Amino acid sequence: MLLPLKNLLTTEELHTARSLLGEDAPWIDGRSSAGAQALTQKNNQQLSQTSAAAHSLQALILGALQREPLFFSAALPRKIYNPLFNRYGGNSNFYGPHIDGAVLRSSTTQEWVRTDVSCTVFLSDPADYDGGELVVQDTYGSHDVKLAAGDAVLYPGTSLHQVKSVTRGVRLASFFWIESMVRSDEQRRILFDLDMNLLKLREQHGETSETIGLTGVYHNLLRQWAST
Repeated sequence: MLLPLKNLLTTEELHTARSLLGEDAPWIDGRSSAGAQALTQKNNQQLSQTSAAAHSLQALILGALQREPLFFSAALPRKIYNPLFNRYGGNSNFYGPHIDGAVLRSSTTQEWVRTDVSCTVFLSDPADYDGGELVVQDTYGSHDVKLAAGDAVLYPGTSLHQVKSVTRGVRLASFFWIESMVRSDEQRRILFDLDMNLLKLREQHGETSETIGLTGVYHNLLRQWAST
């Protein structure tokens, strides 16, 4: 499932993020965190994870996620890998086709996180750079994603994906992974669709015996599929 999250960050949060991700930020070669497969594909800059800027921005992103109900419905998070931050522009301007590692160790919590769901938060205005589309492959084909600053997108961690070359300007983003209580993307999609339709039914008809019954179905499926 590929799902946009509109206006995840506020205008003030975007301003804070951009101020901490300027030219003088502690950028390092993005290949320093790449696995063997990605080494030949990755050509970007990444904010040092040990920097004060990274710690402040991680708290900002995690705080924004806490107030976004759509994120919880779609991802059903069990663990969240500490958010990372990257920069594309100039001679460090692309990340070729790759699949993220299945299990990664968070430098913040020291926990191993299974990468069921990937998330990218766009921090640059699309008008400020050319190229830089996130391209996600799934069973329905190839999807180019280039969202407004402050928007995010969720997509399966199993997806082949890439970031196209940035040919003008600078693309800033945050990226991280979620270990879901429900490992299967198909099962998460069923639960998400059921949850969204229950919301619509309640908006149209209020709480009814049918919505109560379907809520029970949702929780019984979650009980059957979830690991905590």
